[in-house]
Amino acid sequence: MTLVFLILATITILGMGAAMSLRNPVHCVVGLSIGLLGLAGLYLQLGAQFVGLTQVLVYVGAVAILIIFAIMMTRGSESTEEQTFSHSWRAGVAIAFAVYCVLGWTIHFGGHTLATQAVTPELPVKQIGDVLLHRFVLPLEIIAVLLTVALIGAGVLALQDPAGETRGPR
Repeated sequence: MTLVFLILATITILGMGAAMSLRNPVHCVVGLSIGLLGLAGLYLQLGAQFVGLTQVLVYVGAVAILIIFAIMMTRGSESTEEQTFSHSWRAGVAIAFAVYCVLGWTIHFGGHTLATQAVTPELPVKQIGDVLLHRFVLPLEIIAVLLTVALIGAGVLALQDPAGETRGPR
């Protein structure tokens, strides 16, 4: 079981590292999706099925696709003079190392105080789905319509030139 955790953690770290280090935005989104899938696998291995499946549906299925649409629909002006590192990269490395040390210390010394017995969830995934689709169906539909209108608005804005003229089929 620890080998599965190690493999999923490696997939998550490599995917997120690729998302941060690659230069092509589409490749970054693919790395982000791989990292989020690894994180969902970790949730599933820990017994949090609802959180793991929500991770796949919401973040991998919706957010990553939305980012790809945003990249593809907007016209970015490619500048040839891009710096690889910012001027304050040393401060960023120092802060990242400090956060790594604090997290490592917390995991090493704080892991012994956790309870080892498994907690059964009060609401299984089926009951959560029933509540969402029966009791909260109106707010769920309102959010769906709002997100659809926002996506259509983003498409309309992406089809306009900076001068205000509409591009596309005439």
